[in-house]
Amino acid sequence: MTMIRATPQAEIAAPLRKSLRSRFNAFNLPLMLGLLLMGVLVLTAVLGQMWTPFDPKATGVGVPFSAPDAVHWFGTDAVGADIFSKTLAATATDFGVTLISVALAFVAGGLTGALTGFLGGAFDTVVMRLVEILQAFPPLLLAMLIVVTTGPGITNVVIVIMIVGIPGYLRLARAEVLSQKNLEYADAARMVGHSGAGVLFRHLVPNTLSPLISFAAINAAWVAIIISSLGFIGVGIEPGSPEWGSMIAAGRHDIESWWISLFPGLAIIILACAFYLVGDGLTDKEHTP
Repeated sequence: MTMIRATPQAEIAAPLRKSLRSRFNAFNLPLMLGLLLMGVLVLTAVLGQMWTPFDPKATGVGVPFSAPDAVHWFGTDAVGADIFSKTLAATATDFGVTLISVALAFVAGGLTGALTGFLGGAFDTVVMRLVEILQAFPPLLLAMLIVVTTGPGITNVVIVIMIVGIPGYLRLARAEVLSQKNLEYADAARMVGHSGAGVLFRHLVPNTLSPLISFAAINAAWVAIIISSLGFIGVGIEPGSPEWGSMIAAGRHDIESWWISLFPGLAIIILACAFYLVGDGLTDKEHTP
């Protein structure tokens, strides 16, 4: 008779789980560039909250439509506000809202997707039908409809972006759990006495983190663009608050004053590129043998 050996706890851990630390062992240009840009953005966000040359909400600090010079490095807008100060202060808003929105969608979507894949049955059917309804609308259009209904504001934008982002994380986590819940390491965990919840949260959920984190970094680039798009059409952050999308909108009708839209536009590109490069680097590492 073949004896089944009880697998020690240390041996139950999934062989597919990859330590995030190992991803930084080998040089990866996209990842390094992304982390460098991310560090610059963090420092800029902190600096923008502690110091700006002029009050970012003040008007009349310079002559309206002044080109960049030694006093106003990024020029001034139609009301004489300093573009550099506004761009600096807006970094914390756009960067912070992006991070918080993605983190909430990551947690809510990841946990729900893991439960859906593990439990299956009627729960899986109901959740997936709701997800399909959400995904029937383009993300930007759905975000616009909800924000217009609830009104502008940081809290509303965060909640809306979280709702729009949940389906992607949910589907990915569900697929990962479905592909792994019947593997040998999961069966071994059951054999040594782990409950269903123990198998799910101690072994299966950790194995979904690696692909979810890679997806979250790339998804954050799209989220940053959605947030700026909401600000551009005037339904995002509260009017008057420094925000890159609304700053671009302020200069869209004045082609000669190119600096009004150029610098916040470049800031959005840098933010999106930073997230995308980190996600691309993590994805490359995940598929490296």
